[in-house]
This record gives sequence, C-alpha cells and structure tokens, in this order.
Amino acid sequence: MSINAFFWILIILAFGLTIWAQFRVKGTFKKYSQVPNARGLTGYEAARHMLDSNGLQDVRIEVVRGSLSDHYDPIHRVVRLSEDVYYQNSISAVSVACHEIGHAIQHKTHYPMLALRHRIFPVVNFTSGIAPFLIIAGAIFSSFSLLGLGIIFFSAAVVFQLVTLPVEFNASNRARDIMVAEGYVTNEEERSVGKVLNAAALTYVATALLSVLELLRLVFMFAGNRD
Repeated sequence: MSINAFFWILIILAFGLTIWAQFRVKGTFKKYSQVPNARGLTGYEAARHMLDSNGLQDVRIEVVRGSLSDHYDPIHRVVRLSEDVYYQNSISAVSVACHEIGHAIQHKTHYPMLALRHRIFPVVNFTSGIAPFLIIAGAIFSSFSLLGLGIIFFSAAVVFQLVTLPVEFNASNRARDIMVAEGYVTNEEERSVGKVLNAAALTYVATALLSVLELLRLVFMFAGNRD
C-alpha cells in the first residue's frame, strides 16, 4: 500500500469520526435538553449570573437563531445564545451557556491560547480561502511553488484548529468548576454537564485530526513529487 493510499484511508476514517461526533453532540444536547436542572435556571440566567459574579457586568447577552449557534464575540464583548439555550432551564442549556461565559472569562484574564487564536485569526481567515486554489493549481500545472505555498497556507488553518483545542477544553473546565462551586448545578448533575461539554469538545478534536492528516498527506505528496 502506498503512503498516499494509507493517508486517504486515515482521512476517510477521521471524516467518519467527525460525522459521528456531530451526531453525538446533537444527540447529547437533545437528551439533556429534556432534563431540567435542579435550580431551574435558564441558560440566560446562568450566563448572566456567571458574568456578573466574575466582574463582567459590561458583557451583554443576546439571543440568536439557529441550533447550537452559541458563541462569544470578543470584539463586541457579547455572548450570543441560541433560543434553545437562552430560554430553557435544562442541563444542556446551562452547560452550553456557561461554556460560552468560560470564553468571556478567558478574554478577561488574557488566557494565552485565546489571545494567540485572536492574533492569528485574520491571517488564517485570508490563507484558508486561498490554500485550496493554490494546491489545485499546483497539482494541475505541476508547480511545486504553488503547491508548496498552498501547503504553507493550509498549515496556518491547521495551527488555528490545534490552538482552538486547549481554548475549548479550558473554557469547559472553567465553566464546570464554577457551575458546581457556585451551585448552578448539583454534584449529581456535574456528570451530565460533563457529558454535554465533552460531546461538544469531541467535534473540535475530530476536525483537528482530519486537518492534521490532510496536511501530512499533502506534505508527503509534495515531498514525493520533489523526488
């Protein structure tokens, strides 16, 4: 079996893992969205309380449409929660909401990996859009310069995804610790919170793995063509 064929098999397996991870996060969210938390807090209430208790009273919370469209906007200093998270008082709602507050706390405390992700985002936003065209053009015209440049540009996107992993895990850990310490959820509910947060984190792991394998395949292809 050639190296290229071997990498294609790994990439297909990683792609399957990515699809499975997406189904798992949706399934886990749906399961625990039907389980009310003991305190009856909605996602908005938990998020607002966590922001205020961590000195982030100036950070706004907005409701947005879409499923699992929740995110923290560091530029406008606003947490955007999907309707299912904003209004519901489920385990899933408070878990996702508090995870996003974890990002706001990272921003406040200047968490190094979050700061790095913000700095490289403009570069990645540019290079990730051009990389596929450079790689295709390099392959069509047998241009090692274009192919090599495309791989370098694609590498920036891979670095961004790898940097994202500790950012997401750290935000989840912060959220879970605060949720238990401040009584948003009970000790018995902590395990369910962990399942929701871990399912979401798995999607980032699968996506990063897929990108790393694709990058390695391109590098080996480039090196093989050079020889």
